[in-house]
Amino acid sequence: MFRSLRFRLLLMMIIVAMVALGTVALFARQTTTSEFTRYVQRGWDMRRGRFEDALVRYYNQNKSWDGVQPVVEQISQISGDRIVLTDREKRVLADSDRKLVGQTVGQSWAPPAGFVTFLGTPVGVVYINPLGRPAGGAGEEVFLGSVNRWLLLAVVAAGLAAVLLTLALSRRILRPIEALTVAARRMEKGDLSQRVAVQSQDEIGQLAHAFNAMADGLARLEQLRRNMVTDVAHELRTPLSNIRGYLEAVRDGVATPSPVLMDSLYEEAMLLNRLVDDLQELALAEAGQLKLVRQPVALAEVVAKVVSGFQPQLADKGLTVQTDLPADLPLVDADADRVGQILRNLLTNAVNYTPPGGQISVAAKLAGADVEVSVRDTGIGIAPEHLPYIFERFYRADKSRARATGGAGLGLAIVKQLVEAHGGRVWAESTPGSGATFAFTLPVSGH
Repeated sequence: MFRSLRFRLLLMMIIVAMVALGTVALFARQTTTSEFTRYVQRGWDMRRGRFEDALVRYYNQNKSWDGVQPVVEQISQISGDRIVLTDREKRVLADSDRKLVGQTVGQSWAPPAGFVTFLGTPVGVVYINPLGRPAGGAGEEVFLGSVNRWLLLAVVAAGLAAVLLTLALSRRILRPIEALTVAARRMEKGDLSQRVAVQSQDEIGQLAHAFNAMADGLARLEQLRRNMVTDVAHELRTPLSNIRGYLEAVRDGVATPSPVLMDSLYEEAMLLNRLVDDLQELALAEAGQLKLVRQPVALAEVVAKVVSGFQPQLADKGLTVQTDLPADLPLVDADADRVGQILRNLLTNAVNYTPPGGQISVAAKLAGADVEVSVRDTGIGIAPEHLPYIFERFYRADKSRARATGGAGLGLAIVKQLVEAHGGRVWAESTPGSGATFAFTLPVSGH
């Protein structure tokens, strides 16, 4: 429980709410106390001035303090404080509580609150609550205490509301995360069909979308893995069956070792060799262990050599090849043999899917710090739904392709790995029925 995201989120919100509410409450308390004290002081200063004026008028009218006791009591009733009037010798002349009359000012008394003067001469001293406030008479303290209590209640109520709101919102926020967790645990057990609903466009919605994309990728890779096992078994079974059949025929005396038979056996062995070599190269490239002998390479020479090697196949299908390589095309930093392998794989693909009488073109151009090479054909094209996956190993857009017409589905995967090993990128563009274009980039030598 204490390690759950909900608990930590709740604890974080409680701490934030307590800090925020405590700061607001402390600020409100200090501000209220300060402003109220200032207000009370202003009011008291005004009342004290009126009280002193009343005592001055009384002394002016009577020329003595005789009979001033009722006036002092009236002032006390108005102010709510104990009022004591003394003469200049500190003898109490009047006490609103009538207990200190005739006594002298004690050492523990509070300082005088004011002086009564007549014609510039002090004739009396006014004390307010000289022995401390009377019980129940601290109105401002009562008011401030009430305000502070209400502030505390407000803080507690706001804190509870924040906790309840956090619980409600955390359920709403964490529900999709819990769904992701459940789906991930099921995927951990091998159920790759798990998907989650994308209910928002925020970070959690993006996480759900990424999870679904990851699940789609894993399911596709798992399907490709299963297809790979089937395809490899099929690719190996056919030549092995042919070789076994020929050898059994020779052993049983049904056939005699002839040049034609030996050529057939050799061809089947070469098919097996090519498949194993392709798998090994692909594994090395994906592991980053493919060795490249990089040096400045003239693409025109590599293209001419590769195209020349395809002339018999092109002639058999009645295809023509056009090359478009500018004379000022810079050298590329690449392994010439690997670039030739890339072109051979792409041309093999183009030859297989271009009908008789079609045309294939090989072009190159400068694109910034790279040289972009493209192989375009006028074949059957590739459907849009297959374009994102054609560079994956053993992927076949046409599920009915056989070894004789389409190979094992490793050629384009090898092209992708070889191009990326050179630091380039590869892509395909196609419109069904209008041919396809495969393009890749290679870095310019010296850049």
